[in-house]
Amino acid sequence: MSGASQIKNMKRLHELLSQNLGYIFGERESGPNGAKKQFLSTGRAFLSALGRDLGFSEQTVSVNKAGIAVSGDVTLMGMWGPSNGLYVVLEQDLPYKTCMMYRGIRHMKDYRGGENRFIPLSEMGRAGYNGLLAGLLAMKEAGDGRKTA
Repeated sequence: MSGASQIKNMKRLHELLSQNLGYIFGERESGPNGAKKQFLSTGRAFLSALGRDLGFSEQTVSVNKAGIAVSGDVTLMGMWGPSNGLYVVLEQDLPYKTCMMYRGIRHMKDYRGGENRFIPLSEMGRAGYNGLLAGLLAMKEAGDGRKTA
């Protein structure tokens, strides 16, 4: 996926996450044309391309639709080397106004990982894709995936 596509996906994710994706007053919202489905689909495409751009040797992208009153989430787990990787989650966290959480991991089943880091929705709206890439690549340069630069 090109950088232009990723910028477009970031902008669309920002728009989607700026509204209540847990809206439960209508069949259509959770249905085939709903904003929640668009978020999960766009999020999957965005994180798949992000993993490729980060240069992971191994990666998995998964979608959790969750229930009707929440946004669901999209998760990327990727490894640069045998004990150096990254766990990234896109979700709508309304009380805290965050949308992306990431942390270093040591293997593909490391669900505890290192310290959680958060990117607020407001920053995602301002940040460029190259800035996001550079920030996440700093985790690779830190060594074991649990340290930060």
